[in-house]
Amino acid sequence: MVMQIQPAAPWRIGVDVGGTFTDMVLRDQSGALWVFKAPSVPADPSQGVMSVLARAADQLSIALSDLLGNCALFFHGSTVATNTILEKKGAKVGLLTTTGFRDSLEVRRGIRENMWDHRAPFPDVLVPRYLRQPVSGRLDKDGIELAPLALRDVDTAMEIFADEGVEAIALALINSYGNPTHEDAIAEHLNGHPWLSLSSRIAPIMGEYERTSTAVVNAYIAPKVVGYLRDLDSHLRDNGLARPILLLQSNGGAVSVEQVSERPVNLVLSGPAAGVGALGLYSRAAGTDNLIAMEIGGTSCDVTLMGEGLVGVTDELIIDGYHLATPSVEIHTVGAGGGTIAHVDEAGLLHVGPQGAGAMPGPACYGQGGEQPTVTDAYMVLGRLRPGPYAGGSVILDDNLACLAIENKIAKPLGIPVEEAAAGIIRLLEQNLLHAVEHISIQRGHDPRRFTLVAAGGAGPMHGASVARSLGCSQAYVPRQAGAFCALGMLHTDIRQDYLQVHFDNLDTVDGGTLQQAFEPLAERAQAALAAEGFSGDKAMVQRELDLRYRGQLWSIRVALAADTFDPAAVRIAFDADHQRQYGHTQPGGTIEITALRVTARGLMDVSDPLPPAPSVKRSEPMALRQVYTDSSHGWQETPVFAGADLRPGFSQDGPMLVEELTTTVFVGPKDRLSVDAADNFMIEIGGAES
Repeated sequence: MVMQIQPAAPWRIGVDVGGTFTDMVLRDQSGALWVFKAPSVPADPSQGVMSVLARAADQLSIALSDLLGNCALFFHGSTVATNTILEKKGAKVGLLTTTGFRDSLEVRRGIRENMWDHRAPFPDVLVPRYLRQPVSGRLDKDGIELAPLALRDVDTAMEIFADEGVEAIALALINSYGNPTHEDAIAEHLNGHPWLSLSSRIAPIMGEYERTSTAVVNAYIAPKVVGYLRDLDSHLRDNGLARPILLLQSNGGAVSVEQVSERPVNLVLSGPAAGVGALGLYSRAAGTDNLIAMEIGGTSCDVTLMGEGLVGVTDELIIDGYHLATPSVEIHTVGAGGGTIAHVDEAGLLHVGPQGAGAMPGPACYGQGGEQPTVTDAYMVLGRLRPGPYAGGSVILDDNLACLAIENKIAKPLGIPVEEAAAGIIRLLEQNLLHAVEHISIQRGHDPRRFTLVAAGGAGPMHGASVARSLGCSQAYVPRQAGAFCALGMLHTDIRQDYLQVHFDNLDTVDGGTLQQAFEPLAERAQAALAAEGFSGDKAMVQRELDLRYRGQLWSIRVALAADTFDPAAVRIAFDADHQRQYGHTQPGGTIEITALRVTARGLMDVSDPLPPAPSVKRSEPMALRQVYTDSSHGWQETPVFAGADLRPGFSQDGPMLVEELTTTVFVGPKDRLSVDAADNFMIEIGGAES
């Protein structure tokens, strides 16, 4: 298929590698958007990247070299870091740690994710004990040297590492967060080793276990992740790309390959974190700063909350049981997507997930050899998807295969009709989605009824209205480019780097000048990082924050500071308000301790919102009528099916209805009403929502 309208150069490209599809969004200088999809290749994600670029070039009727040659900025979100951890395909790591602390990585903290489950084993440590080598030398809690560093121990450890084939080395010395000189001395001594991970640079926090774990995971993934990114960057440059690619980090910001090469652990949420940029775009379009994004792809659902225009950032990540202390957008992920597998257990109970069919073989209806029934197969049985080409011809959907899989694996074992089995799959999936949204809203002190639910991803618009109704939301918002939510978000992302320094003080008695001096080294590093990326003046923004807690507490809360002043009273008010929201109480007049200083560096990108088309001047008619199983109350109904391309601002229609877009299908229930807003996206007014 050749595009009728060609993009105006120069343009920007965002490519997001998902579990099932690799998404690409191209935005030209006029603000027009083009979306492309290609199947992902989990064994080699770069194949999915090059495949979607080749498909885009073919559909635009231009050469690949011209596509890349006219690209001003190329953003990439990758699952390589996460998959390296999940698949246990990282490097062989050696750990250098202070004498007496070689077992801190395995001892962990003794905290279980489920306090009632005392039998589930912890994941295998990434560094076995014989590769955790002690080094003499000691710093106290204030960073003062108690015993000199013994570099001879480092040499002994390196001989062991060489004999054992160690590929990457992690350094995690006790109290190095307060004084990195010992770790720096080891790094200088080992100058020339290609893969060194220093805990004092990667995670300069007080928690010994978390800091060690983060450094080890960084070393574990570095050779594969950095190697992949450098190879991909070089390959794209050879094919015409003029500038280095930009990577999406877990903190929701972008960074160059070279700047992230020392800390690839910052990429573990590379793709999903791009949703922050998309939420910023859609908050302006929807006219609200309170949004909850439910982005459902082929294998998982990522839920992100924006409250009062801000998306929460945390330092606590757990990936496959491994604790990471790295700045990350607060995202709650569950195994619930279009490719999620349904099955009946030995007790006759229906389960949906968390296992997924992946890109290969995919759902049964893909016709690629899959026999397990999935959520996508349930859509087919219920008439919510039509057979034939999908996602620009990436796959061909077969409703007969979908019916056969659900009948054999679900309906017959349960002794129910096939449509009831399919409806049960959908109901159970939506219950899982509801719990996922509640986890990041109600459990964080947010009332979801104040929010608009953004239904994104290829499968999100199928469930947006139903989940919004269960939450009590009055509206669900469906982006026109819902199926490429994160790829589009990349194009609305700023450059970002985060810096932290442990610092203990009393909020009420700290001297403002002293605090400013303590911030200065972090601010200088932030400015230097932005300058290296080409940002200065009003395009370089540095934000200061304090980590605060009441005396005696274990966990801290971030509070942003004003740009030019330090007002302890204002900081206390902000801290108390956030503490009340999260924990339901405050300590009036209580002592508030400062535990850390933070600086966030942002390089502000020049980007405007996409240009919407002119409002519709005629009523659009459905392209077909189809029998669709809408819900348990209404059963099968003759439902109008609209082509999304025919619906423009000003259109409005009561449900039930289906809207077929290039990368997704929107399902509107019998009680709801869909309209197209001025930004050319779909707003669904929820009928029967709880007040």
